[in-house]
Amino acid sequence: MFGLALSTLRFRKGGFVATFVALFLGTAVVMACGGLMETGISTVIPPQRLAAAPIVVAGDQTYHLPPVYAGTEDEYHETAVLAERVRLDAGLAAAIERVPGVAKVVADVSFPASVPGDDGAPAVPGTQRGHDWSSAELAPYGLRDGRAPEREGEVVLDETIAARTGHQAGGSLPIAVPGGVRSFEVVGIASTGNPLAVESMFFATADAQRFAVAPGQVDAFGVLPAPGTDLTALRGLVDAQLQGRGAVTLVGDDRGLAEFAQAASDGELLIILAAVFGGLAIQVAMFVVASTLGLSVQQRRREMALLRAVGTTPGQLSRMITGEAMVVGVLATGLACIPGAFLGSWLFDRLTGFGVFQPVLKFHQSWLSAAAAIVVGLGSAWGAAFVAARFAAKARPVEAMRETAGPARWLTAFRLWCGVSSLVCGLVLAYLTITVMDGPLAASTAGPAVTLVATAVALFSPGLTKALVAVLHLPVRAVSGLSGYLATLNARARWLPMSGAVTPIMLATGLAVFMLYFQTTQTEAARQEYDQALVADAVVTSATGEISDELVGQVGGTPGVGTASAFVTSKGYNESPSDSSQDEDGVELHGVTAAAAAQTRQGDVVSGRLDALVGNTIALPADRAERLGSGVGDVITMRLGDGASVPLEIVAILRAQADFSTALMPASTLAPHTTAGVVTQLLVTAAPGTGTDQLSAALTTFAADKPGLTVADRSSLTEAYLAEEQANAWVNYLIVGLLLVYAAISVVNTLVMATAHRRREFGLQRLTGATRGQVLRMITVEALMVAAIGGLLGSLVAASMLVPFSAAVSDSWLPAGPLWIYPAVLGLAVLLTVVATLVPAWLTLRSQASAAVLAAE
Repeated sequence: MFGLALSTLRFRKGGFVATFVALFLGTAVVMACGGLMETGISTVIPPQRLAAAPIVVAGDQTYHLPPVYAGTEDEYHETAVLAERVRLDAGLAAAIERVPGVAKVVADVSFPASVPGDDGAPAVPGTQRGHDWSSAELAPYGLRDGRAPEREGEVVLDETIAARTGHQAGGSLPIAVPGGVRSFEVVGIASTGNPLAVESMFFATADAQRFAVAPGQVDAFGVLPAPGTDLTALRGLVDAQLQGRGAVTLVGDDRGLAEFAQAASDGELLIILAAVFGGLAIQVAMFVVASTLGLSVQQRRREMALLRAVGTTPGQLSRMITGEAMVVGVLATGLACIPGAFLGSWLFDRLTGFGVFQPVLKFHQSWLSAAAAIVVGLGSAWGAAFVAARFAAKARPVEAMRETAGPARWLTAFRLWCGVSSLVCGLVLAYLTITVMDGPLAASTAGPAVTLVATAVALFSPGLTKALVAVLHLPVRAVSGLSGYLATLNARARWLPMSGAVTPIMLATGLAVFMLYFQTTQTEAARQEYDQALVADAVVTSATGEISDELVGQVGGTPGVGTASAFVTSKGYNESPSDSSQDEDGVELHGVTAAAAAQTRQGDVVSGRLDALVGNTIALPADRAERLGSGVGDVITMRLGDGASVPLEIVAILRAQADFSTALMPASTLAPHTTAGVVTQLLVTAAPGTGTDQLSAALTTFAADKPGLTVADRSSLTEAYLAEEQANAWVNYLIVGLLLVYAAISVVNTLVMATAHRRREFGLQRLTGATRGQVLRMITVEALMVAAIGGLLGSLVAASMLVPFSAAVSDSWLPAGPLWIYPAVLGLAVLLTVVATLVPAWLTLRSQASAAVLAAE
């Protein structure tokens, strides 16, 4: 039968080309997702500023959470990545230098440094850091012009910063550093052969020590080995020397973790996105391939009937159909590996460009992604062929001959079981979304639920199409005359092939409407949540990255200011007592000023006093305090973002909020345990009777004579927050766009195949007196019916989870977002359907009617 399958490929080019396109595109998308997942799993971060050091010693950024099921055989530890940089004691340099084979140890110390523009904001986009000139050799940097900085007040600029600011060696330049904006003499320009090296400024040792965020501590050590030293052995010796000191040795691409410690968590997010994206892609691919191949088999009913009548066994027929699909599958999946490799890299570049991930991650794709995509593609082809062949293979010869007039059976026990199971599971998830899930958790059930509902609708698509054709035939005939009459007759006779065209339209419209409104609803819910939680009418930031207590007092005394609070954010972990529900996300921590917090958040206090937030103290949400079994006056131990274990006294219990569970600490206590090391923002509220415009004007006047200070109003704060949220939105938009392109091509693919197959039918209509124009009008009405049915079913699929999701994240059952999205998606679906139907019909009608009637199926 395999030889027969090969021979049929020559005479069924249309159907097999359609199947080839569906498998080719689906495999390429799945391979791209595999590349994204490999990138997340490997998390390769090439070193930039430390590239010249074969071994790098950095602080251990991992934290082992308290054991789950402690004391049992099932006990295990989850590992989290600490939110802030873990610095090392500068004295470790002497211990590392004592290791045999170490020629030199270079400490890397960094601090905020930027060139302020006229508005106080950095003149050069991006993040620039200041470093001691002694660490320049770690990149390595070399002087292109001028000399090294030797005295206080001297600086060497990276050639990129020099070009962007227009400064060369010999001039002076104002630079925002911790403590204020100071004027520095530019004594040299440095360049490096490493294209990945970040933009930096290099200062004299005295200045670097003075501006260091944490005096006596360093970011990392670069270890330069003596000539001829075995690096593997040397690393082992350094490891042994640093045992128990909270340090790790890094080699190869792992050295990048010393520079970009938080990029490791991006890898986990990339894995999740690749899994979600890949799951959707696999589902769409399976549906599209099944729909295309099923339609192809349906169009060969006469051929199948003849084979059964001449003695072909069900097994032989099934093997023939499966063999045809696998031949096409092998060719399609093999060729799809070429664009799949480029598509994965393109997707990764878009995600980093949108700010979803740090651009320091390196895209990695091996043969494993291609192998997985080929397996998925071939599995989809085999599964689709198996399902498509079941009915044809099991029918008796007499029944098979009767089926050429129009099949009546479509609902098998397997299809019924799968469809009902998918629908029930989708409804259960929808119920859980409304009743159990709150806020961000609702997104975790909404996505899987809508795919389950779409699966059920796709499985029941033939029956739903038949029922909707029966409902539509009277209205269509009433408004479209003779063309509508002929179209409805055809639709009622050809409802099963029509369902093959309806399914991809349903998938395209359903997923597009759901995912677009899902994102707009989520963004609007986040905006409302942020707006309600925001206790500031304006924010003051400093280009030096430091808000001093003196500045807080000065702003608080400005006319029109009600309260002024230092503000810093971080993340920590409950260490003692332990919270069994705690995961790697930890506890969100906000550092504030006690007096301001007492005035602005007094309504959130259940017990205790916020004005007692001084020193090592904390205010916990009620639900977390309950899980810890602690109350006001108790002392808990928190592992802060830089790895420090700090005892904190509970001075207040806050009202628990499902979507915003944050603990408060004094900003002066929290800030030293952050990467910046200082308070970065100042939140300001207006005094009674003062408008926000008046407040902004007063603060702008206050900041005018203080270089580096910038003022933003409440709307700017919200816009900045939503800009960060928009990075996540772009992920969904990218997914929607790619899947829509795939679904749209599949729609065109299916419709072209279905229309081209009707050549004999069109020829008979023309021989009985119909003109080309009448046939085209009839086809147009049919296409509109297909689009209407697909759009209706897709709308129901989208609504099945948009309504529960909207109810879970907001106070409305209706999704938020522009109204034009829905008609735009439906309009695009109608346009694709009509064009993909009329173009092949027009080409088919160009041939002679008699030749069309005599043509093969």
